[in-house]
Amino acid sequence: MRLDKYLKVARLVKRRTLAKELCDAGRVKHNGRVAKAGSDITIGSLLTLAYGNKEIDIRVMQIFNQARVDVANTMYDVLAERRVEQALIQKEFLDEDN
Repeated sequence: MRLDKYLKVARLVKRRTLAKELCDAGRVKHNGRVAKAGSDITIGSLLTLAYGNKEIDIRVMQIFNQARVDVANTMYDVLAERRVEQALIQKEFLDEDN
């Protein structure tokens, strides 16, 4: 499944276009590398999302094409959640890629 669609179905973001914009801005990592919206997600993938003033590490547990609200939160497991200053988020993501 595409990364942007997974983020939408799992309700980590409200809209698929927002998920694509996050990926295009370099604020989503897939297995430690900056991810494109079309990256293929599999069970066990590690994702890091940086939005707002927080950064979240999750592991993909299940993949569904559609999911109700009560099922969507079973699609991933939150490994860590950090509050980060806005200016540091982009810098950390860019520094780790080099």
